[in-house]
Amino acid sequence: MCCISDWPKRFLKTILLQLSCHQVELLIENEAEKDYLFDVLRMYHQSMDLPVLVGDLKLVINEPKRLPLFDAIRPLIPLKHQVEYDLLTPKRSRKLKEVRLDRTHRDGLGLSVRGGLEFGSGLYISQMVKDGQAGNVGLQVGDEIVRINGYSISSCIHDEVISLIKTKKIVSLKVRHVGMIPVKSSSDEPLKWHFVDQFVSESGEKKSSIAGLASIGGKEIKEKKVFLSLVGTKGMGISISSGPTQKPGIYISNVKPGSLSAEVGLQVGDQIVEVNGVDFTNADHKEAVRVLKSSRSLTITVLTGAGRELFMTDEERLAIEARRELDRQELMQQKRVALETNKILKEQQEKEKQRKMEISQKAAEEEERYKKEMEKIEAAETKHSREWEEDWGAKDRPKSPSSPRARKSSSPAPPESKTTKAKSSPDEAGSLTEEDKEDDQDEQGFQKYEEDFDPYSMFSSDQIDGRDVRVLRIKKTGQLDLALEGGADSPLGKLVISSVYEGGAADKHGGVVPGDELMAVNGKILIDATLTEGQNSLARAWNSGGDWIDVVIAVSPPKEYEDEVTFF
Repeated sequence: MCCISDWPKRFLKTILLQLSCHQVELLIENEAEKDYLFDVLRMYHQSMDLPVLVGDLKLVINEPKRLPLFDAIRPLIPLKHQVEYDLLTPKRSRKLKEVRLDRTHRDGLGLSVRGGLEFGSGLYISQMVKDGQAGNVGLQVGDEIVRINGYSISSCIHDEVISLIKTKKIVSLKVRHVGMIPVKSSSDEPLKWHFVDQFVSESGEKKSSIAGLASIGGKEIKEKKVFLSLVGTKGMGISISSGPTQKPGIYISNVKPGSLSAEVGLQVGDQIVEVNGVDFTNADHKEAVRVLKSSRSLTITVLTGAGRELFMTDEERLAIEARRELDRQELMQQKRVALETNKILKEQQEKEKQRKMEISQKAAEEEERYKKEMEKIEAAETKHSREWEEDWGAKDRPKSPSSPRARKSSSPAPPESKTTKAKSSPDEAGSLTEEDKEDDQDEQGFQKYEEDFDPYSMFSSDQIDGRDVRVLRIKKTGQLDLALEGGADSPLGKLVISSVYEGGAADKHGGVVPGDELMAVNGKILIDATLTEGQNSLARAWNSGGDWIDVVIAVSPPKEYEDEVTFF
């Protein structure tokens, strides 16, 4: 079976164009970017590395109008990768969502915005306050605000939008998720777009941008409006042509030197989009000529250089091809760097995984050695007891100096206890033996964690990550008195025990300390739970039936926890 990586580039272009209904041709005019797109797809089908593919695609799909290309490329992704592909690629929402915010709230609206008509873009949410009211109603960074209090803001500048927000106490917003944010590095550069996961705000400062600029096919295209008065002149001094099927429109094909059109800055390749209020986007050549000759005073709107490639000489085309090749080589270099970086990261992850496996294996070997040693001690105790009974009977049988209970004690037994046992009668000796058994059972029954618990029965290796995961059985007496912080949606990324209050059930148990991660309660896994969900799960488990509650924790030494979390 032929792999897509073996297909000729021309055939791959044909397939992709058919699948995407010519979206590639319509949305990407730069040939170097098209070639890079096809090379990226072919390299993906060789390596099958989906995260690298998506990262490479984002270099080309670099503005909102190109986002449909992610859906156009999806049929070329193998079925087994399509679910992961959907998770890695941004999804632009087609439906509007309406939310209401209280402007008089003590914490404000809980969001920052950027954009406006003067910046050549819509208005986008660029920052969200953690646990603010904007986040609570479901707004996200990368949402485009379409309407405010029922008014369209497509023709509003930034200051007008802010004023509109301040007109009412309850602000109604209609938004749609785009997943991209307009950014500007400096005042001399054109407007650019970043994906939400690539966007980093500089100390929360608003970045300015310039109106009217866009990057299409690697060229700067600017909308320009000119005014011509033909009174007392021989004409405009230009020729116009209709564009081809794949690039319709009316374009300036010739400008006479020294003419009125040349003086106002019209150039070959400019697309005429409007004349005296008449839309030229879909006008034919005959209609365009009629409108241009209908008045001696013309207001013309053009897109500068939008059709420049339609009127190039052979030399200019060769120069363009050379630049495209240089651009393609630069993009491929970025691709190679990305692949090399990804390879290094994989090697580091593999080494870390191997190190954790070795630590786990050493721990298992140490546990096995300890178990065998205890079995030897118990066997010696049994042999000692049997020999004593054979020689002297059950009366006044002493304990073996190497018994497990003697090893557990950190200090020798008081002399009074030995004297008492030595003088006791056979009945008393039997009674003491029963008490000793009960004491042993009490000591063995109170354990900080269950030794036979297998964490891999509940969690994956990545979730355990080489940590000491234990299940604790805490008796329900009084209140649990345990405090949590963090959550999956917090900077910690997990539920962490922040306090164990003195006198509570958790404190009496002794197996929980601040810094431990809470992973499950009564069989309910809390790896992806928020703080509220974790607190509710603990409360339900504690207040439900039964005398015990099972808590699974990942042990975290206090020092490491303090290093990981900074409290303010």
